[in-house]
Amino acid sequence: MINSIPGEKIAIILKTYAYCHDFFDAMVVDYPPKDKYHLTVKEYFESLDSYELQTKGVEQEDLVGQFVSFLENMEERQKSVQWNIESLTIIGGQNKHGEQENVSICLKPGDVVSIVGPTGSGKSRLLGDIEWLAQGDTPTKRRILINETIPPQSWRFSIEHKLVAQLSQNMNFVMDLTVEEFIKMHGESRMICDIEEKIRLILEKANELAGEEISLDTPVTALSGGQSRALMIADTAFLSSSPIVLIDEIENAGIDRKIAISLLVTNEKIVLIATHDPVLALSAERRIVIKNGGIEKIIETSRNEKEHLHELEALNQKLMNYRELLRTGGSF
Repeated sequence: MINSIPGEKIAIILKTYAYCHDFFDAMVVDYPPKDKYHLTVKEYFESLDSYELQTKGVEQEDLVGQFVSFLENMEERQKSVQWNIESLTIIGGQNKHGEQENVSICLKPGDVVSIVGPTGSGKSRLLGDIEWLAQGDTPTKRRILINETIPPQSWRFSIEHKLVAQLSQNMNFVMDLTVEEFIKMHGESRMICDIEEKIRLILEKANELAGEEISLDTPVTALSGGQSRALMIADTAFLSSSPIVLIDEIENAGIDRKIAISLLVTNEKIVLIATHDPVLALSAERRIVIKNGGIEKIIETSRNEKEHLHELEALNQKLMNYRELLRTGGSF
């Protein structure tokens, strides 16, 4: 495909390589207007004013080769950051009293594990150990293995490519962007093709999660807490390259929790949820019980618990219906 780029239509190239606008910005070359989309890449660069290009220090005859080289390098870079995660293993360390945890748990893509325990017991600390890929160098002395081996140091300190995506209790945006601009910027940074379709899909799923509809022209700083969390969950599911998702108390976000978890699992993420919600806790196949800053035990969700889960879900749905009725001005 790369070798055929000079003869491809500009319209196809712009749609296939979402990040190619960076080349035009870097070279200070005019981005192709829509009335030039019918031209091939070679024809477009030949149509540019050679004198104007020279004043910018750009040689017209070199543009096609430089453009192809840029896309080749970006393609290689994209391949280099694809994670191949077959398992995540948490090896116990110690609690805050120095007592050994003596536990180990192995997670695979598609697994959902809940983390339960009293407020202040250390749930967030466990999430932090996983995000940090701890190697006995945190207060808990836990170790995290990826594919049953110690991950490279570069994975721990990479700012650009994160192995773990963490959705915290507070989601605050500071950028002056619309929802559409935010998703597009993220998609382009991930070198995602067909970004318009991703924007549509993310907005659709975010609105399934949120109680109040989100529109593309809404400033992200104007989103409510629930809307922000809904947007970030949908964005993480479809755009984030991180194969591991850590969620801290999703029940406080005012979103449809069941859809949220299903969305992440469908996209083959390893999902860990710190929660006080019995519905979420029992929805997972396993739950990690935290006490005194340490992992006290790991419990497999039993058949009896799953049967009770249906009762809890019915009660939860009833509460959600009452909540929706009251916040939309109804009464009972």
